[in-house]
Amino acid sequence: MKRSIPLLALGLLAATATTLAQENPEQVSDERARANFARPIELAADDVRAFPEPPEAFRTVRADIAHGQVVPFEYDSTVTGTRRKANVYLPPGYSAEKKYPVLYLLHGIGGDENEWLSFASPAVILDNLIADGKAVPMIVVLPNGRAMADDRAIGNPFEPEKAAAFGKFEGDLLDCLIPAIEAKFSVLTDRAHRGIAGLSMGGGQTFNFGLGHLDTFAWVGAFSAAPNTKPPALLLPDPAAATKQLKLLYISCGNKDGLINFSQAVHRYAKEHGVPHIWNVDDHNHDPNTWASNLYHFSQRLFR
Repeated sequence: MKRSIPLLALGLLAATATTLAQENPEQVSDERARANFARPIELAADDVRAFPEPPEAFRTVRADIAHGQVVPFEYDSTVTGTRRKANVYLPPGYSAEKKYPVLYLLHGIGGDENEWLSFASPAVILDNLIADGKAVPMIVVLPNGRAMADDRAIGNPFEPEKAAAFGKFEGDLLDCLIPAIEAKFSVLTDRAHRGIAGLSMGGGQTFNFGLGHLDTFAWVGAFSAAPNTKPPALLLPDPAAATKQLKLLYISCGNKDGLINFSQAVHRYAKEHGVPHIWNVDDHNHDPNTWASNLYHFSQRLFR
């Protein structure tokens, strides 16, 4: 009897299928993806925590502090030929009289612009950190990273066209979304005040787009990166130049996550070639606990 795939693992398995589709489209299946997810986990001596678990109430709404707001946003895309949707977190006290840094926060293959909001509480995490003086007030853009005309998170995410749309988001992000955000909101527009981060498929996008465009992003954070991650030598072809340009490279994964080898490979390459970075291996699987926890730690180090 075939086992059902847990909802939270759907993005993971579908991300694995992206690589399979590129290699052999007719053999893509959830069974092969599940086998990839179940690969042996081999931990090295440095595959350990850089940080403890956040405090218990780190994503609990507090009544005694000021709160930011999440607003819907739409923009025209020349990549998809459609008007696309995103969510935008505005920090407490947002004012057009002030300029803010911006973090672009990407979801997994099974989600959309609402995924982070639905299970990891980024607005609550940021509100609490900002209130405690532990994070810089920032704008967070939560887009739909599936750049296709029908970008809804429905149907079979293993379809090659849907998986390929995550690669096409690179052009949509750079040429359409970022200019639209900068035209609408009061933001700082230099690379030193622009970051990118993401989970699973969005973690792979973060590696690919962030490290591939260090003229655009100075802060890069990949959480549980999926198989869409490019080989480390392609991500960091010039380690010395990357070292000069990066303000922060943050890599994380759970030690129970069958895809940890993708993050390990980037960490080990960066370590070998002297690229400074944070490597945080917590005790989670491929799940919202690790993503929320690492957003908590990553956001405290942004734009400092």
